[in-house]
Amino acid sequence: MWLSFIEQVLHLDLSGDNEAQFADTVTSVMLVGGADVDRRQFFAASAAVGLAALDLPDAEAVTRRANRHGPVAVGMGEVAAVRTMTTTLGDAASELGGGHARHLAVRYLTVDVKRWLDGRYTEKTGRELFAATSELGHLIGWMARDEGNQGLSQQYNVHSFRLAAEAGENELAATALRGMADQAIDLGHVATAVRLAEACEQRGRKLSNPKALAYYRNTLARATAADGDRTTAARMLTSSQAAIEHAPARPGQSWASHYSHGRWAHESGMIHAKLGDYAAAEELLHLAMEIHGLDRKRTRAIVLADLGQVQLKRGDTETALATWNDFLTCADGVQSVRINDGLTNIAARLPGIPDSPAAQQLGERIAARA
Repeated sequence: MWLSFIEQVLHLDLSGDNEAQFADTVTSVMLVGGADVDRRQFFAASAAVGLAALDLPDAEAVTRRANRHGPVAVGMGEVAAVRTMTTTLGDAASELGGGHARHLAVRYLTVDVKRWLDGRYTEKTGRELFAATSELGHLIGWMARDEGNQGLSQQYNVHSFRLAAEAGENELAATALRGMADQAIDLGHVATAVRLAEACEQRGRKLSNPKALAYYRNTLARATAADGDRTTAARMLTSSQAAIEHAPARPGQSWASHYSHGRWAHESGMIHAKLGDYAAAEELLHLAMEIHGLDRKRTRAIVLADLGQVQLKRGDTETALATWNDFLTCADGVQSVRINDGLTNIAARLPGIPDSPAAQQLGERIAARA
């Protein structure tokens, strides 16, 4: 099943003598990274790829690679190095967008991390190394999606999920599923998004981290809202809120522990907007901006774009125009498809707004960015 899945997503013929060379997740993700570096392969996003990832993971993947004769000895120092690099690159991407420095992350994966994955290590170290590689793969997938490369993003998310599952890391596996579900919603694969979000939320039930529970339940709320299932969406929103209210404000060490109260408020606000409750949506978006801060330029800009849209829906045109002017100021220098989408959305709505000095000024500012 897994071998045929690799053939499907990488467009490879693995029959014949070289089959064993490709039959594990590590080799597969390095093939994706290699194609990414060399730009030899175009990956198209599809609903089937995300669902295929839910096949049972390779339970012996780490065991097969552990305690073998590799070219270099690997310990927890190398694992820590991967996590440090992932954090550093992720901070830069959060501030300036996924279009910045993704090529550095891919090179790091396919050169340094590959050398360690092919090295000598114990099973315990191997599980930690697989988990750290899953985090790096998830970051690269997020970067690719943020610069508009949806198919490539999907490939990295699939491999992030499988590496995490093979390492026995439920939180990382659920986070990768969350990324695929969120992407499926944006691509219009709503039924697939619901299935992935359900799998994400089910894995999350095994965790006690309240931020993780809020994160994954909000994912299912967004998917079911997109599917028109208002009952489930409302129930998941309530459950997510209960979890985030018991979560510490400071970020923790785990991947999902960085899900902030501000980010929760933004996502919850947009789910309410999808459900047609624009008053609740605006309240939550203000909560995200004014109370919880959001210190990253990219994040603040995206929330401002969404807030302006909600204000316009509520008939508060002048406030929406002022909010969108703030968005343009905040978005300056950020390379992100989300920012581009925000600009396109505003430009499309301006002709329907009564002519005013504020609308004219905003249109001129958008035109100047083109």
